[in-house]
Amino acid sequence: MTVIVGLEIHCQLDTATKLFCGCSTDYRDDPPNSHVCPVCLGLPGSLPKINKKAVEFALKVAKALNCEVPEESEFARKNYFYPDLDKGYQITQYDKPLAVCGYLDIEGDEGEKRVRITRVHMEEDPGRLVHKGGADRPKYTLVDYNRAGIPLIEIVTEPDLRSPKEARRFLNKLRATLEYLGVFDSEKEGSLRVDANISLAGSERVEVKNITSYKGVEKALTFEVTRQKNAIRRGQKIARETRHFVEARGVTTSSRSKEMEQDYRYFPEPDLRPLRVRNWAEEIEIPELPDARKLRFIKDYGLSPTHAATLTGDWQIAEFYESLPADLRVSTATATWVADTLLGELNYRDMSIRGVPLDHFKELLLIRQAGEITEKAAVEVLRSLLDQIRDTGTCELPRQCIGRLGLFVITAAEEGANDPVTAAAREAIAENPQAVADFCQGKKEALNFLVGQVMRKTRGCAKPGDVNRVLTSLLSGDE
Repeated sequence: MTVIVGLEIHCQLDTATKLFCGCSTDYRDDPPNSHVCPVCLGLPGSLPKINKKAVEFALKVAKALNCEVPEESEFARKNYFYPDLDKGYQITQYDKPLAVCGYLDIEGDEGEKRVRITRVHMEEDPGRLVHKGGADRPKYTLVDYNRAGIPLIEIVTEPDLRSPKEARRFLNKLRATLEYLGVFDSEKEGSLRVDANISLAGSERVEVKNITSYKGVEKALTFEVTRQKNAIRRGQKIARETRHFVEARGVTTSSRSKEMEQDYRYFPEPDLRPLRVRNWAEEIEIPELPDARKLRFIKDYGLSPTHAATLTGDWQIAEFYESLPADLRVSTATATWVADTLLGELNYRDMSIRGVPLDHFKELLLIRQAGEITEKAAVEVLRSLLDQIRDTGTCELPRQCIGRLGLFVITAAEEGANDPVTAAAREAIAENPQAVADFCQGKKEALNFLVGQVMRKTRGCAKPGDVNRVLTSLLSGDE
């Protein structure tokens, strides 16, 4: 059964003030209903005034997504009644959106894939409902209008995606593009919400509303594919409906029958004039985007396509990497350390690269490059520093951490000396007679086992080459 997926992505534009008034958008740490005014509360007699910076940001997005900007676009009123919609209608764009007919190229399940963008339009965010006692069966619900009027863009795709994984790849690529443009901050709560439309070929379309994480989109769609396939196998008909994703349980639940466009009674917003911004859009410059930066990383730094894609897939990571000294940037070892080791440890701790002090990480790389610590010891130091940052917001210098943990490289002395490496090797030989016997019978893997035992005893601080030399000498009876 062919899976057909289209997405509607709502992204908050990172402006200083709201879309139609001067209220601050920096509301997340402030008391409820403290960033409101007659305009964003929809009080009688108040009139909206368009935020020019929000329009500029939206045009940047349109250009980055290869969209056409029509000669004229206009706002409309979308009428429905819900507690978080203070006016009883939302100011949005309907039949005359800001931009149309774009595309974004992603890595699909079967190679590079072009996902068509139907439209990009502007609208205001509604308020926020706070459910007390659980979202499924709350005891009561409060309304916070601080979010009401925050500038949104809605990006609507054609149903070109064919799996939950493709949907997540598209969202990751879109997020990176928006962050490169400087119009969006993915780390702000509620900055992105996704409505996913999914159907199996020949069945009705189901909409899953208000998914708030990239992982959540993949999980919700994966659940829906399984649910719909099982229903079809049992001879049941898939209902055209709107469903809610319960992230804690990883399931979708039926919410209501799907509204049609006529249910919203759209009509032009009488208090706002049409936008004629095509000429302005042509003048707006956009920065280097992820695909271009990836190609530059490959060309300038000699990185593999895989590492270049990882390092440029997030603007903050790309900036972090390019802030390292030039001699480190052209090192494959550095690319591996950032793309694999550092990002892996950050993901494990659910941390952002924003919290990593660049100077500390550079010092650790230079110490490792100089051979003062082994690869294993360097990873242990990195983990210790990240744990300190997570727990306290700061960390000690790498060299202090290495000294405190006793992780500087242990060097084997000349043959016959009783240095720590030789002592550890003698212990490993004494404790593993079977491995010694296997080595004497010509089994090479026995030596690898003994090397591992010595490295464990020295906490990874011995040089593998020294360990091999000392063990071979002892096992051959040269000492």
